[in-house]
Amino acid sequence: MAGEQSKSAFAWLCDPLTELFGLDRRVAVATVAGVGMATAFAVFYFLHSAPPMSIVITSGRQGSSFYKTAEKYAAILKLSHVEVSILTSEGAGENLKRLADPACRVDVGLVGGGAAQDAHTAKLVSLGSVDYHPLLVIYRARRPFRILSQFAGRRLAIGPEGSGTRQLALALLADNGIMPGGATKLDASEPKDATQALLAGRVDAVFLMGDSAPVEVIRELLRDQELRIYNFTQADAYVRHHNYLNKMLLPRGALDLGKDIPAADVDLIGPTVELVARPDLDSALTELLLGAARQVHGSAGLFRKQGEFPSPQEHEFRLSSAAARFYASGKSFFYRFLPFWVASLVNRAIFSLVPLLMILVPGLRIIPAALRWRMNLIIYRWYRMLLKVEHEAMADLTPEKRDALLVQLDRIEVNAMKAPISYATEFYELRGHIDFVRDQVKAALPPRA
Repeated sequence: MAGEQSKSAFAWLCDPLTELFGLDRRVAVATVAGVGMATAFAVFYFLHSAPPMSIVITSGRQGSSFYKTAEKYAAILKLSHVEVSILTSEGAGENLKRLADPACRVDVGLVGGGAAQDAHTAKLVSLGSVDYHPLLVIYRARRPFRILSQFAGRRLAIGPEGSGTRQLALALLADNGIMPGGATKLDASEPKDATQALLAGRVDAVFLMGDSAPVEVIRELLRDQELRIYNFTQADAYVRHHNYLNKMLLPRGALDLGKDIPAADVDLIGPTVELVARPDLDSALTELLLGAARQVHGSAGLFRKQGEFPSPQEHEFRLSSAAARFYASGKSFFYRFLPFWVASLVNRAIFSLVPLLMILVPGLRIIPAALRWRMNLIIYRWYRMLLKVEHEAMADLTPEKRDALLVQLDRIEVNAMKAPISYATEFYELRGHIDFVRDQVKAALPPRA
């Protein structure tokens, strides 16, 4: 029963093409099938290309700067009706593992430079850098250290396992010949415990970065007259050696103007924080995220200038094509003036329906023109046959030849009856001309006795 209904529905679509335009049944079926497939593909693309209205961000520990940044993104994206789920993590290393794992449902993460040490992360893309992450080394010494190799043989708190601080500290110490397992003791205490250990004299230096180096903590440490902040005198060399590092300046008095902390300009180094995403992140969500990043990180800070971030800096990950377009020309046209879901709807309609119309409209206009050209050729052929009969009737005509001409006229009329309904006017004109020639043929000889 269902088969008969579908068959009748298909016939209902094909019959007008057959009746009105005289299409062959196979051509009519092919035309309907082609239009149906094109329409189905356009509808599928329209529905399938809708950007997701939710996103998962892997950040950092609860209350960390990464986590707070993700919360700010979530508040901005919520205004566009995009829900953001924030996952806590142990830092950049775990964020990268999640992004590289297809089984883990994560879309984007905050990652400090220098954390990518696994080939599995090669397919990930960057949406750009959003902030600086300076490394501060606070140490106890009577005289300032000029180079990092002077820390050899001392007790150094370089951060817990898996943290970005520890990874960067190990890389810099290795540049100076200080390796794990040697005379230098490398402590893995949490930043809070490490700062207390430094104040108590249980460690000689502490490496702090990001969340572990808030201004209040650094100010408290440097109030101790025996503690100093390490000045990276070889900052330019480190930046050349590690392309993900940047040179930054901590100006004199920046931490405490009244107590002149620090008492002189200090050169620092550190990576930038990048928004790292999977390569299949929707381009509309990419623009929305970077718009949020511009609101969150666009203002001036201790180490950044007004409007410096987000920026298309490429270090360990290639910049995604959607992010590159955003930095080159800003948001797409419709996303600048319309709400996110409306712009998405319009954008998808253009990319799905406009190509369909560009194909179907010329195609549907060509078909009637081609059919008219074809029918005109057929009608002209009938008229050519009709003229031939008329000329032969004007010559010497025998009864046998007259009968043959009348049969030929009947054949022309029968064939003309097969014309499509849209050519009914031409058919009746031809039929009148056939009757006129038939009367001439009959009048050329008297009827047989």
